[in-house]
Amino acid sequence: MIIREIKQEDNAQIKKIIQDSLKSLGLAIHSTAYFDPQLNDLHQYYTELKHANYWVVEMEGEVVGGIGIAPFNEHDHVCELQKLYVSPKTQGLGFARNLMETALSFASKHYSKCYLETQHELTAACILYKKFGFSLLDEPLSGSDHSAMNAWYIRDLN
Repeated sequence: MIIREIKQEDNAQIKKIIQDSLKSLGLAIHSTAYFDPQLNDLHQYYTELKHANYWVVEMEGEVVGGIGIAPFNEHDHVCELQKLYVSPKTQGLGFARNLMETALSFASKHYSKCYLETQHELTAACILYKKFGFSLLDEPLSGSDHSAMNAWYIRDLN
């Protein structure tokens, strides 16, 4: 397993992983990451943002997952953990955990809190977020773009 920053040539593979995952869960709907315009060029999107990054994980030379950190509310020093997806063949192997460690280490250097949005139905993801110290919120933070999500988490980074 190798975790590294996204490259331009990774865009198509990580887009496929994200969209295939959402489609398999019945979440290929508007107001989810499935239709995010930046999916076509995640490398450029994260490169152009200040204090942001996207990492991919490789197994045997193939990109099999990824995770991003981007600003959410810079005034309050809040970032958002975004687009954590791993391909089905790697689920349960610790790849998501390692991606989380990489992303949160980066985030802690630039932000005081990390926010994320998901679905309660994504049980394994929700368990992972709780293991990493995220607390469930009653409602999304102001400025949320993904109205189809029904679970919102936040974590102090300091």
